[in-house]
This record gives sequence, C-alpha cells and structure tokens, in this order.
Amino acid sequence: MEYKKVAIIVAGGSGTRMQSAVPKQFLELSGKPVLYHTIAAFAAAFPDMEIVLVLPEAHFTFANHILQAFDKLPDITIIKGGNTRFHSVQNGLQQVKHPAVVFVHDGVRPLVSTTLIRACYEAAIIHGSAIPVIDMKDSIREISGGNNAAVDRDRFRIIQTPQTFLSELILPAFELPYDPLFTDEATVVERLGHPVHLLPGEESNIKITKPLDLVIAEVLLRERG
Repeated sequence: MEYKKVAIIVAGGSGTRMQSAVPKQFLELSGKPVLYHTIAAFAAAFPDMEIVLVLPEAHFTFANHILQAFDKLPDITIIKGGNTRFHSVQNGLQQVKHPAVVFVHDGVRPLVSTTLIRACYEAAIIHGSAIPVIDMKDSIREISGGNNAAVDRDRFRIIQTPQTFLSELILPAFELPYDPLFTDEATVVERLGHPVHLLPGEESNIKITKPLDLVIAEVLLRERG
C-alpha cells in the first residue's frame, strides 16, 4: 500500500518557563524562529511530506511570518489547536484523509534530524508505530508519601517525538473520549490494545522549554552547520 506522509506539528506553548513574552516556538534560534527549524526538518526529510501546523488562533499571524522565510514553501496547513495536546492532535488528524504514516512532533524540538524522521517512517511501516526514546543517564529516585527509594534507571526510557503511527492505528485511537492519563500519542494508541514500538532517538533532539535549552540548541546547530 502507498502511504502518504503527514507531519502534525503541535505548537501550543506559551513563554512562561522561558520568562519570555514571546511564545517559545517563535523565539530566535540561529537567526530564525524555533518553529522554522522544526518545519524545515520535516520538509527536508521527504519531498512529499504534508505538514499540519497546529497552534492557537492568536499565533496564526506569527506562523504566517515564519512561512515567508521559506524560499520554497512546504505543503503546509495551519489548524487551530484545542484545550489540551490531545485535542490539538485530534484537530490535526482531521486533515488525514488517506492512508498515511502520521508523525506527531513537538514544535519546540527544532533539532530533529531527517535521519530520525526517516527511521521513524521505516519502523512505522513495519511495526505500525515508532516512538523514539533515549536512555536515562541520571540516577532517579521514586518519591512515595514521605519516603524515597532508588530506582533501576535501566528499566526506563526518556520519550521523544516524532511519535509516528500508521493512520489506521492513530485515527481510531483519537476517537476515544479524552482521558487526563493520555500523556502522549503512544498512551492513546495503547488504550486500544496496540503495543508501541520503540526505536533509538537522538540526544540532540532536545525540547526547548527553558532559556538554557536555547543556548544548547544554538551550539548544536552551529556544530551541525
């Protein structure tokens, strides 16, 4: 079967943790907004990539300014987000009209590589899903009541995006009623009884949430360039 490729980029964040009046996805990174780099990564991964950008209506003007920075405009649709990530992804999925490999990605992960995007695509074709993960390097402790205990970190992984699925798995999952226990797309798809496939993510695929992250991303981009 021939699958289309659809990237749903969710960019609903505000600037609170960045101590910034500008939402973090629009902050400047190497001379371009964070969100520009994210969109560019998906546009570069596959020439037939369809991009659905999901963000608050108040940010549509910002987003249109970003699109003007592209020499060749990607195939992109801008959609209004919902009250939660679940509802924003649900809105984005309404644009998936044909069998597709669907990537759901954080707008504030601008350093995702084309290599990882393609690896997620290949794994989703084989396994139905592809969730990039990295190992935990720090020791962790579990807090329970007033006590705490060491936990074996080898039993845990840190989850990244793009969380990638065949449309035949993710579309029915997002018809479920919203549950606060849905922390990401994988937890929604698992609710329908589908195990999810993990694959190696990238240390550099960081999420921009704090001022320090922007500094790190700047250095990583410079090294890459």
